[in-house]
Amino acid sequence: MHREQALLRRELGEVLREYRQRQGRTLREVSSGARVSLGYLSEVERGQKEASSELLSSICRALNVPLSHVLRLVADRIDLIEGRIPPHMRVPNAVPDELVRAELAKLN
Repeated sequence: MHREQALLRRELGEVLREYRQRQGRTLREVSSGARVSLGYLSEVERGQKEASSELLSSICRALNVPLSHVLRLVADRIDLIEGRIPPHMRVPNAVPDELVRAELAKLN
């Protein structure tokens, strides 16, 4: 049986993209807020580039989401890929709507 290899950069990119899309924001908006080029942010979201801790922190600030939330979701996704989470405890692949609403409410 061949298991998918868990890659931090890929899972991190997917979580960041999910946050951005759930907020209805464009790559341009977030890249501007994070002070990173649009192309580089796109590569981070697609799992093609490793984000430094400074860049990751800046992207999280631009998305108004705590870094700790992003890292927890990434860790959960990697656990799932590695088969460490039983099927009945699996987390959804998307950021919960309630969390996105709470984060957006903080902006207003």
